[in-house]
Amino acid sequence: MEQKQWYMEYRIHKNRPGLLGDIASLLGMLEVNIVTINGVDHHTRGLLLQTNDDEKIELLGKLLKKVDDITVNKLRTPTIVDILAVRHGRYIERDSDDRKTFRFTRNELGILVDFLGEVFKRDGNYVIGLRGMPRVGKTESIIAGSVCSNKRWTFVSSTLLRQTVRSQLSEQEMDPNNIFIIDGIVSTIRSNERHYALIQEIMEMPSTKVIEHPDIFVRESNYDYSHFDIIVELRNTPDEEITYETFTNYTEDF
Repeated sequence: MEQKQWYMEYRIHKNRPGLLGDIASLLGMLEVNIVTINGVDHHTRGLLLQTNDDEKIELLGKLLKKVDDITVNKLRTPTIVDILAVRHGRYIERDSDDRKTFRFTRNELGILVDFLGEVFKRDGNYVIGLRGMPRVGKTESIIAGSVCSNKRWTFVSSTLLRQTVRSQLSEQEMDPNNIFIIDGIVSTIRSNERHYALIQEIMEMPSTKVIEHPDIFVRESNYDYSHFDIIVELRNTPDEEITYETFTNYTEDF
């Protein structure tokens, strides 16, 4: 039977000596492997587990309910957020009202790259919006995430080196396995009909698209926020306001 990963997170009520050893021993007796373990919050520990028997995970959950020193908060198939929480020792900040919005600051670029890399590895028609002020590291993070996921990237529109507005792509560039990078301002304010037709074709492809400045893209196109699966916000500081009024007419500043 195929090995399957699980995420377990528990809160510690009494951090007595030998607590982790007791839990590890229980996992060992059940022949459930510990892949990764880390603290994810104050008095909270997360583990990535692996087993080929789902019933052992169900039994593990029942047994740990009898342990007074801990409370199991999560025992599930790991999400991207779970994997990164164990890997980096903390959870990514999410919007409390819009759970598909994830927030990062510039000093967390490593975590952001890891996050994008994990999303890019997954097959599917993902549309990701990336908000942020000029020169905060948006495009660089997308490229680095593509490298981490071993995926090629294709610039459909960009201002990374010079303003790029593509009207057609080669057969190799149109590979659905590629990561398509779109600048929402360039593609809607500084483009032409042929470019917009290419955008529509790419948006219909079963591929991953990353759209910088999604708010302008939505405002100036026929697409809306329901087309986005994930919104990422990248700031220089946690309290920085992301505003577009000062630079939507000056795409060379991106």
